[in-house]
Parts: sequence; C-alpha cells; structure tokens
Amino acid sequence: MDHDDRERRITLLGGVSMGTGVMIGAGIFALTGQIAELAGPAFPWAFLAGAVVTSFSAYAYACMTRVWPSSGGIAMILQKAWGVGAVAAGASMLMALSMIIAQSLVARTFGTYALRPFDLGSDHWLAPVLGVGLIGFAFLVNRSGSKSVGRASLVMAAIKIGGIMAFGAAALWAAGAPEASSAPQGSAAGFLAAVALAVMAFKGFTTITNSGGEMVSPERNVARAIAISIVVCTATYLLVAWAVARGLTFEQIVEARDYALARAAEPTLGPWGFRLTVALALVATASGVLASLFAVSRMLTMLTEMKMIPHSHFGMSGPIQRHLLVYVAVLAALATVLFDLGRIASLGVFLYLTMDVIVQVGILRRLRARVGARGWILCTAIGLDLVVLAAFGRAKLLEDPWIVAIAAGLIGVVFVLERAWVGNWVSAPQADEPGGHHHHPST
Repeated sequence: MDHDDRERRITLLGGVSMGTGVMIGAGIFALTGQIAELAGPAFPWAFLAGAVVTSFSAYAYACMTRVWPSSGGIAMILQKAWGVGAVAAGASMLMALSMIIAQSLVARTFGTYALRPFDLGSDHWLAPVLGVGLIGFAFLVNRSGSKSVGRASLVMAAIKIGGIMAFGAAALWAAGAPEASSAPQGSAAGFLAAVALAVMAFKGFTTITNSGGEMVSPERNVARAIAISIVVCTATYLLVAWAVARGLTFEQIVEARDYALARAAEPTLGPWGFRLTVALALVATASGVLASLFAVSRMLTMLTEMKMIPHSHFGMSGPIQRHLLVYVAVLAALATVLFDLGRIASLGVFLYLTMDVIVQVGILRRLRARVGARGWILCTAIGLDLVVLAAFGRAKLLEDPWIVAIAAGLIGVVFVLERAWVGNWVSAPQADEPGGHHHHPST
C-alpha cells in the first residue's frame, strides 16, 4: 500500500456502505408512497426504470473518477469539463444543494417513522423537530473524521440492508393477494414523472464520487463501489416495493405515502413486524444523513479552496471543512422545518437532474476521448434525464406550481450569483495529466 493509500481511510466496502446508506435511507422509506402516487399500481417498475436511468448517468462519473479521483469529485468533474467559471461553480452548487435537500428529506422521514408507534402523522410538529435532532447527531459524528463515518456507515448499512430484505421476503411470504383496487392505471406521463423521483432514490452513488479522494485505490474502487451500490439497492427496492404492493391496496399505499412500509408491515407481519420496520427506518434514515453530511461538506470545502464559492468564518475557529459542516447542517435543518416531504423531494429532483445534464453535456463536448467514454452512452444519459425531468416538471406544474417556481428561481439565483463571483461563464478546461494531482480538502 503506497503513502496515498495509507492516508485514505475508506475501503471498497466502506464506500458501498456510504452509497447504500444514502440511497436506501432516501429511497425505499421516503419515496415509495410518492412514486406510487405518480406511477399508479405499476410503481415497482418505476424503481427498475430509475436504476436504468441512474446506470447510464453513473457511467460518466465512473469514467471521470477513474482518471481523476478526488474528494469533492463532482466539483472536480465540472471543473475539468467546463473550466473555472459560473457553469461549473453553479452546477456544483446545485449538486451540493440537492444533497442538502436529500438530508432534509431523510431527516423528516426519520421523524415521520419515529412518530408512527404513537399514531402521529408526518404533519405533526414533532416530525421536523426529530429530523433536526438527527441532523445535529450526524454533525457531531462527522466532526470526529472520515474513519468514524466509514465505520458507523458500515455497521448501519449491514443492519438495515439485511433487515429490509428480510422484511421484504417475510412480507411477500405472509401477504395474500391484496383486495381488489378501483385505482385507474397510471398514465405514461405519470410513470415517467415517477421515474424522476426514483432516480432520487439512487442518487446516493454521488456520495461515493464526492468522497473519492478518501478511498483506498480510488481509480478502481470508486467505479466498483458505484456499481455494487446500484445493484444492491435495485434488488432491495424491488423486493420491498413488491411486498408493499402485495400487502396493501393502491389506495392504502397512497393514503400512507409518507410511511408506506410501516403501514404494509402491520397487516402482514403483525405488531412486531410493524415495530421492526419502524426500527429499520430509523437506522436507514440515520445512516443516510450521516453519509451525506460527510460527502457534501468535503465537496463544499473543495469549491471554497478552488475559489468557486465565497466563504466566511463567522468568528469560528478551526479548518474550513468544520465551518462548512455547520453551514450544511443549518441549511438541512431549515429545509426540514420549512417543507413537507413531497416538496423536499420535488426540489431535489429539479436541482439534481439539472446538474446531471450539465455534467453529461460537459463530458460529451470536451472530455469524451480523454476519459475513454462512449458517446452514445452519454447521449442516452442526457436524453433520459431530459425526458423524466420534463415529465416531472409537467406533473408538478399541474399539482404544485409553487415548487416549480421555487426550484426555477433557486437555480437562476445560483447561476447569477456564481457569475458575479467568478466573473465568467466558462474557461478552458484544466490541462493537467490524468492520474496527476489529487486534491485533498482540509479536514
């Protein structure tokens, strides 16, 4: 093991644990009911379609990080593709904001499931309070460094994946055929909109990319960790989605959209199954916030050191990364309090897919040959992103136009402010050789 690997503390298994920690925490618990509401009774297939869209998208990230591993990896990818300018900086901020939104989504889901034993819903005031408490706990753990985060993520990922798959298998075995449903079949447009939400259930793979500089042998292990995480999560989502579909009618799933798994466990597995599902939800959501906070703070550290975003200490001592942990935790807590689960998820979809299109276009135009990426895969990824984003935008314009306006306004403000800060839109991509300097943000 060389000197760089001795400095890195996240193994392949730890990287997979971080990725699955974010994916499963946000995906199966927070989004199952919302995806069903959009897709109709065929909602389990939306998870599979989301895995396909994510796999095409992840290809570009894997190609880039194989050549240029780095902590804050997406910021590095954007800088390589677009140079130091407002396009790269703005898209990087969209990624960081989407990760913060994902933290608030998972944190609020934590609060929702914690209240289910007391028969309290997601609209109860304690739900955001408990979510903010989880964010505070994740902040304290992250202050102890990446080694502690990797170990904690590994333990919680093992518990939750094993438990959730056991739940899915047991629920499928115990459930008979659900009662006849009068729900209409979902439309194609609704299904595509649901796929956009399902992509959010897989976006945790970017946590691995953003922590690439912390991984052992990142030029090999980043791509492997991404692929393994997507496969593990796809299997888990499909198993549990079919268990929910077998255990509840479609109307029951939509009615309990914020806690569909707990609702499905009670009639099929009894009171103990319900309690176990709630416990698994708490572990899954806690590990999701823990892993995401770790990655986004390092990404923002890299952006700060690259002079792509401004920074103020506000009187705090210590390294920049510690300050950014505070800022990220505060922003995630605010989103947890201000928005419900549906709006949090919608905002994340708009921010993340917009960023991903910019990444894919930049690599296609400027770096395809240099990183050995196949053009048809990049074009397919761009096309799939645009199709599901358009379908989701249409659905939300009809259902909740305010969240579309908020998302569009936020994206616009980010790019305008970045243009004012950086001074230009794009510049020539960096000319350093592949496999060269790896950036390690301060910790």
